[in-house]
Amino acid sequence: MTEKKKILHSLLIFILTLSVIFFGTVSILKVLYPIDYNKFVEIYSKENNLSPSFVFAVIECESGFDKNAESSVGARGLMQIMPETFFWLQTKTGEKLSDDALYDPETSIKYGCYFYGMLMQEFKNEEAALAAYHAGMGNVRKWLQDERYSLDGETLYDIPFPSTKNYVHKVMKTKNIYDLLYYRKDA
Repeated sequence: MTEKKKILHSLLIFILTLSVIFFGTVSILKVLYPIDYNKFVEIYSKENNLSPSFVFAVIECESGFDKNAESSVGARGLMQIMPETFFWLQTKTGEKLSDDALYDPETSIKYGCYFYGMLMQEFKNEEAALAAYHAGMGNVRKWLQDERYSLDGETLYDIPFPSTKNYVHKVMKTKNIYDLLYYRKDA
């Protein structure tokens, strides 16, 4: 961690501590787990049979809600879509947008939800869809046919790529937080 990040981290902890004292834990968690771009998330999650909490979790984990985020491998925007994947998805939608359109929040959410909707149709559960988004559909298909990773051919009980395993765990944990904060049935 760089010195600047250490200072920012310490400042954040101090602010969070004061906020908990004055405003309570739920308010702080809602600051840490925002629902920015809610209109787009609601529209495109519904259109693709995804839970909004799942989509918010992906955005939080992928980009931290930074619409201009770009990964070291070139994934772009809120949902961190690779330009090649974006081009492939557009062959299915009939649109012809430039790679820079991925920095537009609506476009990123629309195509991210569209892709996750496709992955959910094929893999039937959020964990496998997340693994496919992170490690590729081909890898997940192989893992589901391998008894070391799946006992039923649908659910991944283990993921052999540590980075993908961590990613799936992180997004699912974040989804649970979004469910508790915004989508609880008893709230």
